[in-house]
Amino acid sequence: QVQLVESGGGLVQAGGSLRLSCAASEHTLSTYSMGWFRQTPGQEREFVATFTVTGITFYRDSVKGRFTISRDHAKNTVYLRMNSLKPEDTAVYYCAAGLRPYTLTYTTCGQGTQVTVSS
Repeated sequence: QVQLVESGGGLVQAGGSLRLSCAASEHTLSTYSMGWFRQTPGQEREFVATFTVTGITFYRDSVKGRFTISRDHAKNTVYLRMNSLKPEDTAVYYCAAGLRPYTLTYTTCGQGTQVTVSS
């Protein structure tokens, strides 16, 4: 069974940086595409970034050039480096295995980690 545990969220000022981590159970990264989506209360979920099994990355337009998704197979961990953060990036960020960007469906996701960007 796939298990995902996110960490690294917090409060940061606009323009600051955070790195989110997603620790996955063994073999998850070699089996599933991995990605991040986010959600704000009362709003729909938004795709953020994904990393296919073959290493291709996709980002939503509003985070291109600011966010970087990466993975470490040895640590079974996926990262989301977020630079130049904006207040509109405030959300709960979820790591997901098997994330499909256009439908925002996935096999499983973690519990989420809160990111708050103050202006």
